[in-house]
Amino acid sequence: MAELKTGTLDRDASRKVALVTGASRGIGRSTALRLAADGYDVAVIYVGSAEPFEEVVEELRSAGACAKAYECDVSSSKEVDTCVGQVLDDFGHVWTLVNNAGITRDGIMARMKDSDFDSVIAVNLKGAFNMVRALTRTFMRQRGGRIINMSSVVGIMGNAGQVNYSASKAGLIGLTKSVARELASRNVTCNAIAPGFVETAMTAGLSDATRKSYEGQIPLGRMCVPEDIAAAISFLASDEASLITGVVLPVDGGMAM
Repeated sequence: MAELKTGTLDRDASRKVALVTGASRGIGRSTALRLAADGYDVAVIYVGSAEPFEEVVEELRSAGACAKAYECDVSSSKEVDTCVGQVLDDFGHVWTLVNNAGITRDGIMARMKDSDFDSVIAVNLKGAFNMVRALTRTFMRQRGGRIINMSSVVGIMGNAGQVNYSASKAGLIGLTKSVARELASRNVTCNAIAPGFVETAMTAGLSDATRKSYEGQIPLGRMCVPEDIAAAISFLASDEASLITGVVLPVDGGMAM
């Protein structure tokens, strides 16, 4: 591993840097906070309102991390290249990239608009590609790093009403395995997480009957919470996972087995 650069921000040079997309809430927020607790400084990427990300940045700083938020549409390669350049100027390097940004545009295939399909692929799949490509030379120069992509059990199993989302998450699995092969010689690992049903603000409003229906599909009998996913990411980002690459790790209570 080459010596890691420190950038222009006033921060502890001994801390590695993580870049997390889609970190305003849920899995992304929990992941950013877990990585800060693990000793990372954290850059977070957002699109839209900055307010939720400013709150996350304050939480990260309270946890002892140097943190900063950057506005960027990950589906735009031009914006990604500019944003990553700024992150590298500020922090000096990125050791762990977590591609968590994602959207849904659910609907049955017969009625799905081209724009609904294209936008989901653009953010969920091309967005991850844009981020990985923008950081590839950095990872190669520093001879090390971690890339963790957020897939889904529907990328493994498929799901009615989610042709676009399932395709994007299945595509991420192919991207993950190909990147793992391309960058292995530089000591860079690339893995994917495949969450099952996750407790979110949306699922909090489910009826008891609907919740029981979901939980009935899970052998372990409960939905994931964001902290479950963050714990898996924490492991894959750690030194203990240095020999693990090209893997899709389901965190789903057994749904996809």
